[in-house]
Amino acid sequence: MRFLLLSFFLSSSIIFAQPSDKIEPEMGFTHSTVEDVICKETLESEGWTKLAQPIFWQKIMTLSPDSCFINIASSRVIVGKMSMSDWKKQSDAEKDAYRNRIRVEYQLPSDARIFVTTGKSDFYQFEKVYPSLQKGIEEFEKNGVDPWYAQAILLIESPGHLAKSSVGAYGPFQLMPAVARAQGLTVNRYKDERKDFERSAYGSSQLIKKICLPEARRILDAKNISYNEDDIWFRLFVLHIYHAGAANVSAVINKINPTEGGLELITTMWQTKAAKFRNSSQNYSQLALASQMIIVGFDKLNLP
Repeated sequence: MRFLLLSFFLSSSIIFAQPSDKIEPEMGFTHSTVEDVICKETLESEGWTKLAQPIFWQKIMTLSPDSCFINIASSRVIVGKMSMSDWKKQSDAEKDAYRNRIRVEYQLPSDARIFVTTGKSDFYQFEKVYPSLQKGIEEFEKNGVDPWYAQAILLIESPGHLAKSSVGAYGPFQLMPAVARAQGLTVNRYKDERKDFERSAYGSSQLIKKICLPEARRILDAKNISYNEDDIWFRLFVLHIYHAGAANVSAVINKINPTEGGLELITTMWQTKAAKFRNSSQNYSQLALASQMIIVGFDKLNLP
Protein backbone atom coordinates (compact mmCIF):
# COMPACT_ATOMS: atom_id res chain seq x y z
CA MET A 1 0.00 0.00 0.00
CA ARG A 2 1.52 3.28 -1.06
CA PHE A 3 0.38 6.27 0.91
CA LEU A 4 0.08 9.38 -1.19
CA LEU A 5 0.65 12.56 0.74
CA LEU A 6 -2.13 15.10 0.60
CA SER A 7 -4.19 13.04 -1.82
CA PHE A 8 -7.31 14.31 -0.11
CA PHE A 9 -6.37 18.00 0.00
CA LEU A 10 -7.89 18.80 -3.35
CA SER A 11 -11.19 17.23 -2.31
CA SER A 12 -11.51 19.03 1.03
CA SER A 13 -11.71 22.60 2.22
CA ILE A 14 -8.20 22.60 3.66
CA ILE A 15 -6.54 24.01 0.56
CA PHE A 16 -8.77 27.05 0.80
CA ALA A 17 -8.78 27.33 4.57
CA GLN A 18 -7.47 30.43 6.26
CA PRO A 19 -5.46 30.06 9.46
CA SER A 20 -7.56 30.51 12.58
CA ASP A 21 -7.32 33.72 14.58
CA LYS A 22 -5.78 31.85 17.49
CA ILE A 23 -2.18 31.80 16.27
CA GLU A 24 0.45 30.76 18.76
CA PRO A 25 3.80 32.57 18.99
CA GLU A 26 6.39 31.10 16.68
CA MET A 27 8.30 28.38 18.48
CA GLY A 28 12.07 28.27 18.68
CA PHE A 29 13.74 24.95 17.92
CA THR A 30 17.47 24.52 17.89
CA HIS A 31 20.00 21.74 17.50
CA SER A 32 17.74 18.72 17.95
CA THR A 33 18.93 15.24 17.04
CA VAL A 34 16.87 12.38 15.61
CA GLU A 35 16.89 10.69 19.02
CA ASP A 36 15.76 13.89 20.78
CA VAL A 37 12.91 14.40 18.35
CA ILE A 38 11.48 10.88 18.40
CA CYS A 39 11.37 10.68 22.23
CA LYS A 40 11.72 6.91 22.72
CA GLU A 41 11.01 7.09 26.43
CA THR A 42 7.71 8.93 25.90
CA LEU A 43 6.58 6.51 23.22
CA GLU A 44 7.15 3.67 25.65
CA SER A 45 5.85 5.26 28.86
CA GLU A 46 2.59 6.44 27.27
CA GLY A 47 1.84 3.02 25.83
CA TRP A 48 2.17 3.76 22.11
CA THR A 49 4.65 0.92 21.60
CA LYS A 50 2.18 -1.64 22.96
CA LEU A 51 -0.61 -0.86 20.49
CA ALA A 52 -1.44 -3.65 18.03
CA GLN A 53 -1.67 -1.39 14.98
CA PRO A 54 1.83 0.16 14.99
CA ILE A 55 3.30 -3.22 15.97
CA PHE A 56 1.57 -4.71 12.93
CA TRP A 57 2.99 -2.03 10.62
CA GLN A 58 6.46 -2.55 12.09
CA LYS A 59 6.26 -6.12 10.92
CA ILE A 60 4.93 -5.16 7.50
CA MET A 61 7.67 -2.56 7.04
CA THR A 62 10.34 -5.19 7.69
CA LEU A 63 8.66 -8.04 5.77
CA SER A 64 9.75 -9.02 2.27
CA PRO A 65 7.26 -8.15 -0.51
CA ASP A 66 7.09 -11.80 -1.55
CA SER A 67 5.39 -12.62 1.77
CA CYS A 68 2.10 -11.53 3.34
CA PHE A 69 0.29 -11.48 6.66
CA ILE A 70 -3.34 -12.52 6.91
CA ASN A 71 -4.86 -10.19 9.49
CA ILE A 72 -8.10 -9.07 11.08
CA ALA A 73 -8.74 -5.56 9.77
CA SER A 74 -10.32 -4.09 12.90
CA SER A 75 -7.56 -5.19 15.29
CA ARG A 76 -4.62 -5.96 12.97
CA VAL A 77 -4.20 -9.27 14.76
CA ILE A 78 -2.07 -11.48 12.51
CA VAL A 79 -3.68 -14.88 12.00
CA GLY A 80 -1.45 -16.27 9.27
CA LYS A 81 1.65 -15.79 7.17
CA MET A 82 2.38 -17.19 3.74
CA SER A 83 4.17 -16.45 0.51
CA MET A 84 2.31 -14.31 -1.97
CA SER A 85 2.72 -17.02 -4.59
CA ASP A 86 0.90 -19.52 -2.34
CA TRP A 87 -1.91 -17.02 -1.69
CA LYS A 88 -2.33 -16.27 -5.39
CA LYS A 89 -2.45 -19.97 -6.26
CA GLN A 90 -5.75 -20.29 -4.42
CA SER A 91 -9.05 -19.84 -6.20
CA ASP A 92 -11.45 -17.11 -5.09
CA ALA A 93 -13.60 -19.79 -3.46
CA GLU A 94 -10.62 -21.13 -1.52
CA LYS A 95 -9.70 -17.62 -0.36
CA ASP A 96 -13.26 -16.99 0.81
CA ALA A 97 -13.33 -20.31 2.64
CA TYR A 98 -10.05 -19.44 4.34
CA ARG A 99 -11.41 -16.08 5.49
CA ASN A 100 -14.60 -17.72 6.76
CA ARG A 101 -12.57 -20.22 8.82
CA ILE A 102 -10.79 -17.28 10.44
CA ARG A 103 -14.11 -15.58 11.26
CA VAL A 104 -15.39 -18.75 12.92
CA GLU A 105 -12.16 -19.47 14.80
CA TYR A 106 -11.91 -15.93 16.17
CA GLN A 107 -15.68 -15.56 16.72
CA LEU A 108 -15.95 -12.61 14.34
CA PRO A 109 -19.06 -11.28 12.61
CA SER A 110 -19.77 -12.77 9.20
CA ASP A 111 -18.92 -9.47 7.52
CA ALA A 112 -15.64 -8.89 9.42
CA ARG A 113 -12.93 -7.86 7.01
CA ILE A 114 -9.90 -10.12 6.69
CA PHE A 115 -6.96 -8.43 4.99
CA VAL A 116 -4.03 -9.88 3.11
CA THR A 117 -1.18 -7.39 3.50
CA THR A 118 2.08 -7.80 1.63
CA GLY A 119 5.48 -6.95 3.03
CA LYS A 120 6.77 -3.44 2.36
CA SER A 121 10.49 -3.73 3.05
CA ASP A 122 11.16 -2.76 -0.56
CA PHE A 123 9.41 0.59 -0.03
CA TYR A 124 10.41 1.40 3.56
CA GLN A 125 14.15 1.60 3.05
CA PHE A 126 14.98 3.25 6.35
CA GLU A 127 18.72 2.86 5.94
CA LYS A 128 18.50 5.16 2.91
CA VAL A 129 16.27 7.79 4.46
CA TYR A 130 17.98 7.92 7.85
CA PRO A 131 20.79 10.28 6.74
CA SER A 132 18.21 12.83 5.58
CA LEU A 133 16.32 12.91 8.89
CA GLN A 134 18.80 15.23 10.58
CA LYS A 135 18.76 17.53 7.57
CA GLY A 136 14.97 17.63 7.66
CA ILE A 137 14.99 18.38 11.36
CA GLU A 138 17.38 21.28 10.82
CA GLU A 139 15.29 22.73 7.99
CA PHE A 140 12.09 22.63 10.06
CA GLU A 141 13.89 24.21 13.01
CA LYS A 142 15.15 26.95 10.70
CA ASN A 143 11.56 27.58 9.62
CA GLY A 144 10.28 27.69 13.21
CA VAL A 145 8.30 24.44 13.01
CA ASP A 146 8.43 21.48 15.38
CA PRO A 147 11.06 19.17 13.83
CA TRP A 148 9.11 16.10 14.96
CA TYR A 149 6.98 16.53 11.84
CA ALA A 150 10.02 16.52 9.55
CA GLN A 151 11.24 13.10 10.59
CA ALA A 152 7.72 11.66 10.77
CA ILE A 153 6.85 12.73 7.23
CA LEU A 154 10.19 11.66 5.76
CA LEU A 155 9.87 8.21 7.30
CA ILE A 156 6.34 7.69 5.96
CA GLU A 157 6.24 9.43 2.63
CA SER A 158 9.50 9.01 0.82
CA PRO A 159 11.75 6.58 2.72
CA GLY A 160 14.75 6.41 0.42
CA HIS A 161 12.84 7.29 -2.76
CA LEU A 162 12.25 10.36 -4.89
CA ALA A 163 9.40 9.07 -7.02
CA LYS A 164 6.27 10.85 -8.25
CA SER A 165 3.05 9.26 -7.05
CA SER A 166 0.18 8.30 -9.31
CA VAL A 167 -1.73 11.45 -8.26
CA GLY A 168 1.24 13.79 -8.70
CA ALA A 169 2.77 14.05 -5.23
CA TYR A 170 6.53 14.46 -5.52
CA GLY A 171 9.71 15.15 -3.61
CA PRO A 172 11.05 14.01 -0.23
CA PHE A 173 7.92 15.40 1.47
CA GLN A 174 5.58 14.22 -1.33
CA LEU A 175 3.81 17.53 -1.88
CA MET A 176 0.97 17.85 -4.35
CA PRO A 177 1.53 20.53 -7.04
CA ALA A 178 -1.23 22.89 -5.88
CA VAL A 179 -0.22 22.55 -2.24
CA ALA A 180 3.43 23.27 -3.07
CA ARG A 181 2.51 26.35 -5.11
CA ALA A 182 0.30 27.61 -2.28
CA GLN A 183 3.35 27.54 -0.01
CA GLY A 184 5.53 29.48 -2.44
CA LEU A 185 7.26 26.75 -4.42
CA THR A 186 7.66 26.90 -8.18
CA VAL A 187 6.02 23.94 -9.89
CA ASN A 188 5.55 24.16 -13.65
CA ARG A 189 6.63 22.40 -16.84
CA TYR A 190 10.07 23.97 -16.65
CA LYS A 191 10.90 23.83 -12.95
CA ASP A 192 9.76 21.73 -10.01
CA GLU A 193 11.19 22.86 -6.68
CA ARG A 194 9.63 19.90 -4.90
CA LYS A 195 12.64 17.76 -5.83
CA ASP A 196 14.96 20.17 -3.98
CA PHE A 197 15.19 19.02 -0.36
CA GLU A 198 15.37 22.46 1.22
CA ARG A 199 12.52 23.89 -0.83
CA SER A 200 10.39 20.81 -0.27
CA ALA A 201 11.08 21.02 3.47
CA TYR A 202 10.14 24.70 3.37
CA GLY A 203 6.83 23.96 1.64
CA SER A 204 6.01 21.16 4.05
CA SER A 205 6.90 23.18 7.15
CA GLN A 206 4.88 26.19 5.96
CA LEU A 207 1.88 23.96 5.31
CA ILE A 208 2.06 22.71 8.88
CA LYS A 209 2.64 26.18 10.33
CA LYS A 210 0.03 28.09 8.34
CA ILE A 211 -2.73 25.52 7.92
CA CYS A 212 -2.37 22.22 9.78
CA LEU A 213 -1.56 23.60 13.24
CA PRO A 214 -4.20 26.37 13.17
CA GLU A 215 -6.80 23.89 11.92
CA ALA A 216 -5.88 21.37 14.62
CA ARG A 217 -6.32 24.07 17.26
CA ARG A 218 -9.64 25.13 15.76
CA ILE A 219 -11.06 21.59 15.66
CA LEU A 220 -10.00 20.80 19.23
CA ASP A 221 -11.03 24.20 20.60
CA ALA A 222 -14.50 23.67 19.14
CA LYS A 223 -14.82 20.56 21.32
CA ASN A 224 -13.25 22.28 24.35
CA ILE A 225 -10.44 19.73 24.31
CA SER A 226 -7.25 20.85 26.03
CA TYR A 227 -3.92 20.04 24.44
CA ASN A 228 -0.19 20.47 24.70
CA GLU A 229 1.39 20.85 21.29
CA ASP A 230 4.41 18.79 22.38
CA ASP A 231 2.24 15.76 23.18
CA ILE A 232 2.55 12.79 20.84
CA TRP A 233 -1.21 12.49 20.41
CA PHE A 234 -1.50 16.14 19.33
CA ARG A 235 1.31 15.73 16.81
CA LEU A 236 -0.36 12.61 15.40
CA PHE A 237 -3.60 14.58 15.15
CA VAL A 238 -1.83 17.27 13.12
CA LEU A 239 -0.37 14.57 10.87
CA HIS A 240 -3.89 13.38 10.12
CA ILE A 241 -4.77 16.90 8.96
CA TYR A 242 -1.59 17.02 6.88
CA HIS A 243 -2.62 13.82 5.13
CA ALA A 244 -6.42 13.85 5.01
CA GLY A 245 -7.27 17.55 5.14
CA ALA A 246 -9.04 19.51 7.86
CA ALA A 247 -12.54 18.94 6.50
CA ASN A 248 -12.18 15.16 6.70
CA VAL A 249 -10.59 15.26 10.14
CA SER A 250 -13.38 17.57 11.33
CA ALA A 251 -15.91 15.06 10.03
CA VAL A 252 -14.40 12.17 11.95
CA ILE A 253 -14.07 14.25 15.13
CA ASN A 254 -17.69 15.35 14.87
CA LYS A 255 -18.70 11.71 14.52
CA ILE A 256 -16.66 10.65 17.55
CA ASN A 257 -17.62 13.78 19.52
CA PRO A 258 -14.79 13.40 22.04
CA THR A 259 -14.50 15.27 25.32
CA GLU A 260 -10.72 14.88 25.71
CA GLY A 261 -7.62 14.18 23.70
CA GLY A 262 -4.92 11.62 24.27
CA LEU A 263 -4.06 8.14 23.12
CA GLU A 264 -7.70 7.04 23.23
CA LEU A 265 -8.77 9.75 20.79
CA ILE A 266 -6.14 8.69 18.24
CA THR A 267 -6.99 4.98 18.54
CA THR A 268 -10.69 5.79 18.20
CA MET A 269 -9.90 7.67 14.98
CA TRP A 270 -8.26 4.46 13.74
CA GLN A 271 -11.63 2.73 14.05
CA THR A 272 -13.88 5.53 12.76
CA LYS A 273 -14.73 6.53 9.20
CA ALA A 274 -16.32 9.79 8.10
CA ALA A 275 -16.35 11.71 4.81
CA LYS A 276 -13.07 10.76 3.09
CA PHE A 277 -11.34 9.84 6.31
CA ARG A 278 -11.06 6.13 5.65
CA ASN A 279 -8.54 3.31 5.63
CA SER A 280 -5.45 5.15 4.39
CA SER A 281 -6.22 8.10 6.67
CA GLN A 282 -6.65 5.81 9.66
CA ASN A 283 -3.35 4.12 8.89
CA TYR A 284 -1.34 7.32 8.59
CA SER A 285 -0.51 7.90 12.24
CA GLN A 286 -0.06 4.16 12.73
CA LEU A 287 2.69 4.29 10.11
CA ALA A 288 4.26 7.29 11.85
CA LEU A 289 4.44 5.40 15.12
CA ALA A 290 5.67 2.19 13.52
CA SER A 291 8.47 3.87 11.61
CA GLN A 292 9.65 5.75 14.70
CA MET A 293 9.62 2.53 16.72
CA ILE A 294 11.80 0.92 14.08
CA ILE A 295 14.24 3.83 14.00
CA VAL A 296 14.74 3.80 17.78
CA GLY A 297 15.16 0.03 17.92
CA PHE A 298 11.79 -1.39 18.87
CA ASP A 299 11.94 -3.50 15.70
CA LYS A 300 14.23 -5.87 17.57
CA LEU A 301 11.39 -6.82 19.90
CA ASN A 302 9.13 -9.77 19.08
CA LEU A 303 9.26 -9.43 15.31
CA PRO A 304 9.11 -12.56 13.14
